[in-house]
Formats: sequence, C-alpha cells, structure tokens
Amino acid sequence: MDNSTVPQLRPDPATPIDPALPETALKGLGSRAFGVYVHVPFCATRCGYCDFNTYTAGELDSGSSPQSWLEGLRRELELAARVLVVPPAADTVFVGGGTPSLLGADGLRSVLDAVRDVFGLAPGAEVTTESNPESTSPGFFAGIREAGYTRVSLGMQSAAPHVLKILDRVHTPGRPGKAAAEARAAGFEHVNLDVIYGTPGERADDLRATLDAVLAAGVDHVSAYALIVEEGTALARRVRRGELPTPDDDVLAADYEMIDAMLSSAGLRWYEVSNWAASDAARCRHNLGYWRGDDWWGAGPGAHSHVGGVRWWNVKHPARYAALLADGDSPAGGREVLTDDDQHLERIMLELRVAEGLPLDVLDEPGLAEARAAAAEGLLDPSALDSRGRAVLTDRGRLLADGVVRRLAG
Repeated sequence: MDNSTVPQLRPDPATPIDPALPETALKGLGSRAFGVYVHVPFCATRCGYCDFNTYTAGELDSGSSPQSWLEGLRRELELAARVLVVPPAADTVFVGGGTPSLLGADGLRSVLDAVRDVFGLAPGAEVTTESNPESTSPGFFAGIREAGYTRVSLGMQSAAPHVLKILDRVHTPGRPGKAAAEARAAGFEHVNLDVIYGTPGERADDLRATLDAVLAAGVDHVSAYALIVEEGTALARRVRRGELPTPDDDVLAADYEMIDAMLSSAGLRWYEVSNWAASDAARCRHNLGYWRGDDWWGAGPGAHSHVGGVRWWNVKHPARYAALLADGDSPAGGREVLTDDDQHLERIMLELRVAEGLPLDVLDEPGLAEARAAAAEGLLDPSALDSRGRAVLTDRGRLLADGVVRRLAG
C-alpha cells in the first residue's frame, strides 16, 4: 500500500506551509502505533497502468537525483523531529515507490540509518522495502537484511508474458519467484508478492498459473489488487481509443473468488480485503496502521502523513521537494484537520476492510439498523454481529465492501 498515491486535494501552495501541529494532534502521540513511510520517486521505466508519483531518469532534470532526494529526506526527518517535539520510536518503517531497490543495498541502508538516527526503532520494529525483482540479487538481499530490513515486498503482477506486456512490466515471468527464494535465503522470514488481476486479455487460466507461481515461491504474504484504469495513464489512453476493453466487474469478482480460494487452501488467510497472510506475524503491521487510523510520518515527494487527526501531503516533484527543504521550509503541499465526521467515516471505511471488522459501538442507530440488514442479506457475518459486537464482512460482503461502507456510514 503506497501512501503517496492518495489524490492531492489542492494544488501546491505559492508559499510554504507552517508545519507546526496543534496540541490536540500531539496529545497521545506515542500511545498509538507510529510508522514512518519513505517515498522513493525513481523508476527505471514507467508502467502503463501506473499513476504513482514516480519519475524516470528522462523525466527529471539534473537538479533531481537520488543524492539530492536523500539530502532532502534527511532534512525532512529532522523537521519531523522538531514538529513532533518528542518523536516516538518507529514501530514500523515502509520504504515504497517508485522502485526503492534502484537505490541498491547501500542506498537503502542510508535511508534506514536516517530514520534510525531521528526516530530510533522500537524493539521488534517491522522494516519493509518494496523491490522490483529485476533490480535485486542475492547480494542485494543480504545487504539490506544486514542493514536491518525485516520484510521485502516484490512486484510480480502476473506470470503470463502477454499480461505483463499489456501492463508494460519489464521483468521476466519467472524472476519474482527466484527473487523471493533469494530473499528467504538471505534470512527474510517475511516476503510478499504483489499480484494485479483483471488486466484486459488475462484469462482465468493465466490468473491460475500466476497463483500457482505465487504459491510455489513459498512466500508468507500476498497482496492482490484489481486493475484500476487511472486517468492520465498510458493504459487509460489505450482503453479510450478502444485498443483494450475496460475491466469487467463480473470477471473481477470471479477472479477475486479464485484468488481467495487458492490462497486460503494453501494456508494464507485474508486479513484485509486485498491482503492474505500465512500467520499473524506475517501481516504487514505498517499497512495495518493505516487501516486502524494510527499515526505516521510520510517523508519524500508526494508522501502523505497523519498525526492525531491532522493529515498533510508533500509537494510531488522531487526538485521542488528538495528545494523547499534546502531553504529550510516544509515540503508540505497541503493539509487538513479532520472533523469528527471525517474521522467517523474514515474509521468505518478502513476498519470494515480488515478481518477483525468494525466495533458496532462506532455506529449510530441508523448505521446499526443497516448492519443488521446487511447481515440478513449475507454481507456481514451475523454471528460476529451478535456474539462479538463487530461488523465483519462475509466472503460476498468483501466483493461489495464499498457499498456496505456507504450503508453503514449513512
């Protein structure tokens, strides 16, 4: 889950934003889980479906480089320490992108050292980096494991060459499984593979073969996301021209059911609508922090942060990001203070997605009535509703989760 992909709500401001947080936001800081997200905006090539805040070398001028980005990152983390007053130790760190593995093991060590110098790491901290299988090697995995990373997330997307071609992915189909094996050999207990389903031209047999490859890789975590055709991407232009069909909702539903059935049979259980893990220890604690409304500081171009009901997001371009920090200013491009209604809606929207579900005491009377109706319709588990006082999605409910959220939120 890349927190730099949340849509920016306003254009970048003409003048820098005051980074100070109100006392109400700082109250309780450290009593909730605290995460640090680091956004690496660099990619070797641009995938046709991707609308993440990323840049290839040809899209950046000479003023934007991994070195200037790292200098900016260090400055932002130092700013974070001042803003938070007493910065808590990081329970989780997640380095995402983009393609963090392009930094190499030494670059990722520098990133983690910068986080460790400012925040420190809590005992048993989870430290994840995303990686493109093609920019990894046994030496790379050994280097980041020695640096302190505890978890690796590898982009696989598909095992079918024609599906990868439509997505403009450049890795060879068998490489993700080999990379997962290399990561495990380097001492990583927790390895994730990302899968995308619903690509135009993907057949049921293609998806089945992808899942077979995932299970053969022996990973303990899988993330599976339905393809979304995002405006402004090369894929969207191809769909608009009629070269490719729009993903079909019925096909997506059938794909999801196949994914859940195959992963569950292999011992990986869903704990969030798009995520499966082999055990509680294998769950991504950093992403759970997002879904549970915990605190996190997002550092890097376009990264989003949340502390005590205040959310802000950084300017997107690496050059603008680095320049603001070099001048001693905050890189924030906008911020908002969440109202009680905002936080209520977000809690329903996010906690309902996890397997533990949503406590019923969060809902008002109309919401409770809708929860009972949804249980009668097979969308919520009636036993969890009655015995545990929680709204928990059924298998069918997961397919219609957005609609259930709208009903419970009123």
